[in-house]
Parts: sequence; C-alpha cells; structure tokens
Amino acid sequence: MTDKDTTLRFDPAFDANGLVTAVVTDRTGALLMVAHMNAEAIAATQASGEATFWSRSRQRLWKKGESSGNVLRVVELRVDCDQDALWVIADPAGPACHTGARSCFYRRVDGGALVPLA
Repeated sequence: MTDKDTTLRFDPAFDANGLVTAVVTDRTGALLMVAHMNAEAIAATQASGEATFWSRSRQRLWKKGESSGNVLRVVELRVDCDQDALWVIADPAGPACHTGARSCFYRRVDGGALVPLA
C-alpha cells in the first residue's frame, strides 16, 4: 500500500501526459462513456458541476455537450484506490455518445465483427 491508497486527500495520479481515465455512468451504474481528465478538466468539472474532459484528439478542454447540449450533470465524483482513475456518476441531459446512442458502448465484439446491441 502507498499513501495514495489510504489518504483522505484528493491527489490524482496523473500519467506521463497529465491525464487520468474517467469512466462515466449514470445513477443506475449504466456505462455511458470513457474519457480523460487533466487537472484543469477536474477543476472545471468541480466548479461547474458539469463534466469537462481533456480531448486528446483536439488537444484542448472539452465540456461534454458544449455543442450538442447533452451535458453530463455530475452527481458524484469518485476516485479508485490508487487515484489513477475517476468514476463520474452523472445525470445525462441526452445521449452520451456523439453518434446519438445513449452509451458509447452500443456494440459488442463477436469474433471479428461488431454487433449492435438492441
């Protein structure tokens, strides 16, 4: 065990790129999406109450729903035991996926094919 495992101080263990993985679910625990957060995204999320992430492709902060209106209102932010991953429990204002699907995980892998979930 390390100090991060037992401390009550929020001290994210950012990777070499300054990021932690953020898993997003709704209140029921249904998986909505996975993204990344840096210190600035975490601070913006805590300040606004709406999920903000670091977009690796755009290399900038990205507030979920900034163009679609499908924001994620944060109910609770949790951290795992060694503080290298976050769990964002949220109330989604619409679909979480940019495709319009409720979740980004709308297909299952079947051998070499993807099968849409019903």
